[in-house]
Amino acid sequence: MSHKIEFSPEALGDLIDLYDYIASRDGAERAINYIDRIEDCCRDLSVFPDRGSRRDDLRAGLRVLGFERRAVIAFQITAETVTILRILYGGRSLETAFP
Repeated sequence: MSHKIEFSPEALGDLIDLYDYIASRDGAERAINYIDRIEDCCRDLSVFPDRGSRRDDLRAGLRVLGFERRAVIAFQITAETVTILRILYGGRSLETAFP
């Protein structure tokens, strides 16, 4: 069964902020390529969503998946949907993102 992928407003904001950060340092082409890879990784969760580590200590049902050693994708799974909650880059704290 394939799950639908949804991005929360916070995750979309994280992607925009990340694009702006990378584009200002390394150029727009590199930034869009990185964002595309993150989005592909998120879409891959539709087939096998039970990846990553559970972080029920921060939020019931929260799972996190590392991405290319620089980012963390935080998401939640329901029967039909995987919701991408946050995309944290460069060591941003999960504890701060999910108080």
